[in-house]
Amino acid sequence: MVTEADPGEARTSVWLAAGPVTPARRRSEAPSGLDRDRITAASVRLLDTQGLARFSMRRLAAELGVTAMSLYWYVDTKHDLLELALDSALGRQRPAAGPPPEESWQVRLRALACGYRRLLAEHPWVAPLSVAYPNIGPHARAFDAALHRLLDAAGLADAGRAGAHLAVSQFLRGCGGAVRREPERDFGAALDVLIAGIEASAPRPRQDGSGARVRP
Repeated sequence: MVTEADPGEARTSVWLAAGPVTPARRRSEAPSGLDRDRITAASVRLLDTQGLARFSMRRLAAELGVTAMSLYWYVDTKHDLLELALDSALGRQRPAAGPPPEESWQVRLRALACGYRRLLAEHPWVAPLSVAYPNIGPHARAFDAALHRLLDAAGLADAGRAGAHLAVSQFLRGCGGAVRREPERDFGAALDVLIAGIEASAPRPRQDGSGARVRP
């Protein structure tokens, strides 16, 4: 089992490793009907139904109706596959269903945080994998970029923006282990405190000569 303290032997992230090169003479031997996307989707389903502790390449192969060795045409290790499944799950958040961009950054940050919490509740294995592996897949980067845009909208200076980004990221990761125990109201109260802290760090609008409020 992969745990927070046991991400496996020293390895390169699947997102940084060069793609596997299959010798031309062996391409015809690759199992038909399989590809990395299908294997990743099956991994997410298996993790949802059986949990991280029971996940194995053998069980995944049985789910797909292939041999375990067939999977290694598409991934080098189980750790690579878990990284792929993690990023796939992160992509299941639906920012388009959130508040429109003209809403305040506070409203949009709350929607982002609540959406992430729902994701952790629906996929309990995401929280430990988020700690065990680097979050550098395309969906993780998109989530991080969305958070950066929200903090830009808060008007924070560079140092304050970096601190706020770390605070929000750690808050969201920290709620992962307790997401099934914490009542929704407690999570909301903690989020209120976090947002208030960011607001307090942002420069206060000043008034120009006409009395209009402007940013410093």
